[in-house]
Amino acid sequence: MKTQTLLRQLGSLARLLLRTDANRASHGERWLSAIGGFIGIAGLLWISGSVLDLEGAAMVLGSMGATAVLLFAVPHGALSQPWAVVGGHLLSALIGVSCARLIGPPELAAATAVAASTAVMYYLHCIHPPGGATAMVAVLGGDAIRELGYSFVLVPVAANLMILMFIAVALNWPFRHRRYPAILSPAADRKISDSRPELTHMDLSYALAEIDSFIDVSEQDLLRLYSLARQHQAKGPVAKEQQAANDAEASPRRRAGGND
Repeated sequence: MKTQTLLRQLGSLARLLLRTDANRASHGERWLSAIGGFIGIAGLLWISGSVLDLEGAAMVLGSMGATAVLLFAVPHGALSQPWAVVGGHLLSALIGVSCARLIGPPELAAATAVAASTAVMYYLHCIHPPGGATAMVAVLGGDAIRELGYSFVLVPVAANLMILMFIAVALNWPFRHRRYPAILSPAADRKISDSRPELTHMDLSYALAEIDSFIDVSEQDLLRLYSLARQHQAKGPVAKEQQAANDAEASPRRRAGGND
């Protein structure tokens, strides 16, 4: 009896941990993100390796690897936009170097650098989680990074950002639906304006302020999601059932062929 109860509890835990999300990106989208990450990190290794030894370069690229995931897998996310990426990393690097110089114990300096970076990114509207790692690397990255001083902000951090963002723009440009930055994606703008959603920018700004927590989605994408949901709501029950049947029929082909 106890064994059965334990198995049921383990099963419930497994279902909770393995619950599928709403991400329905095609296999092509997923592989494109992976290829972008490969090209981006390869370029960054070349830049950082010319300034730091491999160990120091690996420390810096830890935060840049997280940025690469955002740029190539979530190109329209609020955390992935240019000011978030550039401001988040450069300000955090500047704060990290300052804390390393002004605060003696490295543990206290690292904690202070991450905390201060978080606050500054919040107030300057450039929240980018990998920036916290950049601030910590500036403190705990070793002698090679410490000897760079404030030049660490320019090389390798700023140089890495230039390479990574150039690759993000170039790789995403051929695909209208995922052009980076989000403002270069005209298809999304046109769908929003054509569908004439009832919600306005002011409505969304109010709602986001009421939640009082950072949400990694742009107001533009929220408008698009709302308008698509309204279009689906306006369909009759027969059309909805037909669409659900078509989606169910297409799912095996998506898994096999990698296309939506």
